Amino acid sequence: MRVIRYYEHGGPDVLTVEKAPDPVPGDGQLVVGVEAVGVNFIETQLRSGTAPFPSPVPRAPHGDVVGRVVWAGPGTHRFAVGDRLAAWGVDDAYADLVLVDETRAVPVPDDVPAPVATALASTAQVAASVLSVGRLAPGDTVLVHAAAGAIGHLVTQLARLRGAGLVIGTVSSPEKADFVREHGADAVVDYSRPDWPDRVREATGGTGVDLVLDSVEGAVFAPGLALLKPLGRLVYYGFAGASGEAGRVALTDLLGLKTVVGTALDAWLAAAPEEAANTQRELTELVGDGRLRVAVHAVLPLEEAARAHRLIEDRRQLGRVVLVP
Repeated sequence: MRVIRYYEHGGPDVLTVEKAPDPVPGDGQLVVGVEAVGVNFIETQLRSGTAPFPSPVPRAPHGDVVGRVVWAGPGTHRFAVGDRLAAWGVDDAYADLVLVDETRAVPVPDDVPAPVATALASTAQVAASVLSVGRLAPGDTVLVHAAAGAIGHLVTQLARLRGAGLVIGTVSSPEKADFVREHGADAVVDYSRPDWPDRVREATGGTGVDLVLDSVEGAVFAPGLALLKPLGRLVYYGFAGASGEAGRVALTDLLGLKTVVGTALDAWLAAAPEEAANTQRELTELVGDGRLRVAVHAVLPLEEAARAHRLIEDRRQLGRVVLVP
């Protein structure tokens, strides 16, 4: 089989296609024939060595995978050969065949296209989890950073489906504004402009926001915290523009009855397993019947993994970038 690996940190061109032995499942593992791989921003940070934690090389990108089980290992009971699934956090994911831990997979209906179904792995679950952690209440005003991204366009729609009163999306360029409005935002603000917080205040009529969903950090973190109403919540779940700002929370803001909470998908799955299981079923229904629309920006051959990374790093994508073996 083929697999994408890299042996040094650097630009997308360090990604190389190699031949490798077919994987053999261990206890609780499945071998899955890959239909599609959802590419995530974190994989570009790990490849370039810019992630805010160690990323030793050599390594292969991980990712979100959709495919069918071709070999069920000992101790598996939820999936059988021929079953279709989506799995998240898959090691060596850019490949023809992958090893999947059965506990990190959800069933996928046959009629959902593979590129769309990649959202059922991590991105839709992350979108749902941040709204849960942020305690979204009906009528809340929600600010979604990076609202045109693979997670952002989903969390914007889910906020609307779950009763948000006003949804404001931020984007990194004005060209993305129409896309974000089409996916549920009432107002769109370009956060590359220095006056973007003023534009958010205008959209709220000067009242501020109840919930900030921040996958960017960096220069938007402190202004987002300042935009919160008393008793408002900021959910920190990503670091696309990481600069350490999350570690320098202003005490004056916290004294204004504001909450900052950090979350990650695995932490939420472990802390709220029953809610997570119910949410996984709900998301499958929402994607299946089209109420949650998954935008696919590009579907590329596996050997064009470098191009996929460039699309994401250039901040040009609207929704998901997908590799197909």
